[in-house]
Amino acid sequence: MISRRALLLTTALLAISGEGLAAEPFDEAAFAAAQGAGRPIIVEVTAPWCPICKTQRPILKALSEQPRFKDLAIYEIDFDTQKALMRRFDARMQSTLIAFKGRDEVGRSVGETQGEWIEALVEKAL
Repeated sequence: MISRRALLLTTALLAISGEGLAAEPFDEAAFAAAQGAGRPIIVEVTAPWCPICKTQRPILKALSEQPRFKDLAIYEIDFDTQKALMRRFDARMQSTLIAFKGRDEVGRSVGETQGEWIEALVEKAL
């Protein structure tokens, strides 16, 4: 696991630099292809006004840059505009993270901002 200090430092640097976008907008074909390939997947339900989402994003970015998560696919669903996808994934709140190992959902988290806990969720998808 990444050390807490390293994760916090990376998160802080990404937040300062304005970076942190690890996710790509949800695309049905890309999601299905990633599932079919058995890739680890995180579906991130986010909103631009959500402070928790803004905290989660650089953590996911830092994790996605680690070699052990090189195959991780992160897809973003906009809480405000993509209500059909919210229903499809049974997500009721922004700041929801849903982990898939291929086609199987292996975990979900709502409102989590602890780097270690987000990392543990992502590890379930490996």
